[in-house]
Amino acid sequence: MTDPQKESTPAWLLWTERALAAAALFVVAWVLATSWGGIMHSHPAYLLLLIGTVLVAVVAGVATLLWRRRSHRGWRRILRIIGAVVGLGWIALIAWLCPFSAMEPALTAMESDDAVTVTETPTLITFAPSSGASDVALAFEPGARVDPRAYAAVLRPLAEAGHTVVIIKQPLGIGFLALGSFDAAKEQDPTATWAIGGHSLGGTVAAMEAENAADTPVGLLFYASYPAGDMSAFPGSVLSISGSNDGLATPAKIEASVADLPGTAKFIVIQGGTHAQFGAYGAQPGDGAPTITADDAREQITAHTLDWLDSLAPSR
Repeated sequence: MTDPQKESTPAWLLWTERALAAAALFVVAWVLATSWGGIMHSHPAYLLLLIGTVLVAVVAGVATLLWRRRSHRGWRRILRIIGAVVGLGWIALIAWLCPFSAMEPALTAMESDDAVTVTETPTLITFAPSSGASDVALAFEPGARVDPRAYAAVLRPLAEAGHTVVIIKQPLGIGFLALGSFDAAKEQDPTATWAIGGHSLGGTVAAMEAENAADTPVGLLFYASYPAGDMSAFPGSVLSISGSNDGLATPAKIEASVADLPGTAKFIVIQGGTHAQFGAYGAQPGDGAPTITADDAREQITAHTLDWLDSLAPSR
């Protein structure tokens, strides 16, 4: 008689585990093929996560071949079923974390020249003016899962005008995982007076950093974004730039954020602009349809940001 506590592993469970291992390898291959640049130029956490996924998938796949004739007690089978469910969720997470890779003109804007020196590390991208640096610098938090290079074209002109700009690379492309990075950004120009800002979720995280920083930044910049809570007492200058056709940070959401910001906050709306036009990373699910060109939107965003940064320079 067969011991009910020691039955052979069902074929359906073995094939489910093998299918999940194959799916994990497929998803990793798809991510690398479609977003190689975005992965290699973002924070290394996602790349390490992909490597770990491949290793686990290979080990799990080989294990199902070795275990195909082994019998396991009931509790081990339950653990394997739970592991399969967790594995399915993990694969979905890996796919969702795939970054929106930067496109032109952002890629060209990443190149150093006589006016701006571009330096990239695993955690930061710095645009440093070659000469005539301003007293005011900007730390910038990207939107969720967006290749940090995607903001190069809109922010590089600020460096050309003399402002040091540091784009923060967030672990897994999630701003909440980059809390505390403002201090690392400030080390790139310790003598400067710093402002902080960000796009979408990055703007929300920038507001949290501004509120909790040991040295309060002189300015807070929102690109299609708003704070998570009441910041009406923030002592610095606040600039909010949004798009009238934004389908994510909608005009209604921006309007609702007015009460959470100081009465002196300045709100600028790019007519016809959308959420994705604050960077160069292609279309974004859920966004609205633009009625102006990406070049036009970018030029307006840059011009307004530069005017604001210039206004933050301390009086001499």
